[in-house]
Amino acid sequence: MTAAFPRVLHAVTLHSPTGAFGGPVRVALNLAHGLRERGHHPRLLALADGFGPVPPTEVEGVPARLYPARRLLPLGFSGITSPALLARAGRLVRGADLVHVHLARDLVTLPVALAALRAGVPLVLQTHGMVDPSDRFLARVLDALAVRRVLRGADAVLHLTAHERRGLDAVLGSPLPNAVRLVNGVPRQEARPAPEGPPRILYAARLQARKRPCDFVAAAPEVLRRHPDARFVVAGPDEGELPAVRALIDRLGLRERVVCVGALGSAQVLDELRRAHVYVLPSVDEPFPMSVLESLSVGTPAVVTGSNGLASAVREAGAGRVVADASGLAGAVLELLEPEAAVKASAAAHALAGSAFSMDAVVDGLLAVYGRAVARGAGGRAQRP
Repeated sequence: MTAAFPRVLHAVTLHSPTGAFGGPVRVALNLAHGLRERGHHPRLLALADGFGPVPPTEVEGVPARLYPARRLLPLGFSGITSPALLARAGRLVRGADLVHVHLARDLVTLPVALAALRAGVPLVLQTHGMVDPSDRFLARVLDALAVRRVLRGADAVLHLTAHERRGLDAVLGSPLPNAVRLVNGVPRQEARPAPEGPPRILYAARLQARKRPCDFVAAAPEVLRRHPDARFVVAGPDEGELPAVRALIDRLGLRERVVCVGALGSAQVLDELRRAHVYVLPSVDEPFPMSVLESLSVGTPAVVTGSNGLASAVREAGAGRVVADASGLAGAVLELLEPEAAVKASAAAHALAGSAFSMDAVVDGLLAVYGRAVARGAGGRAQRP
């Protein structure tokens, strides 16, 4: 991408003070910051929730067009939209040199992607593992009406892992003709000093079933037998699991050792990560979690499951521990609380984030994708489906 094409519109489903939509918003903002540092002019387009009647016009210094979210259907994020955003989608995409859609099966990102196709604006999709094979009725309908069309018509579809690529091929029904692997990056952070005081173990993610916050709580008693003064922190917006988490805390008699602090802003999450001795994300089939990258970036060792997209990197670098299932969480935490192991894993975590997942390298790759997308469009956009 050259200076002649500086205006990039990043479309994502929802932005809120609590980070309810999770990683895709963080990825979009990290990329936007990286683009701004290179002299480009990214803009964020999303629904807004939790800001009152007048949403902000910028997010972390990135100009933003945010529309108050309206719920049309009781289907989680798939059921929210904004009539005003939908009405203006065509004009919004025509005001950009390139549209980068963080695609989900919803009533925000799909219409924006379709508008970009209709307008002939270069289109890059990034699915973050949110578009995978599904037998749900709504997913099948959306795939037939729109998802396959935008996957086929986009100038590039970014994927994180081979597993995600296979899922996208399955949704499309044939190999993606425009797939590009691009990992997530994380801004460089200073390594945290070794935390002092009793062990502090952190979970910082949405409280939803796939992320297994109850497994985090269930691991606490075994750790407490070795470290009775340890403290466990559960942070993140509730998506249905908070009652089960609280019930398990009570059943195990852990009210004095496990605290639920609710949703945190991005700066607060980094503060919690710096205070933590170990970060634990028990989730399964997690494509490429930003919370783990942020943990590594400050030098906090991470414990993840083998189905986590970052598992091999964490294992090979010695930046934490990888467990087969929830039964291994406590043992992994105990290993990382040993002083020598803690020092080695912390240094490895910080080094891994600064090398394999640096924002500079990711933005270099992204700009190359953008350049090819613009060139492809200039060479024959009228032929796109």
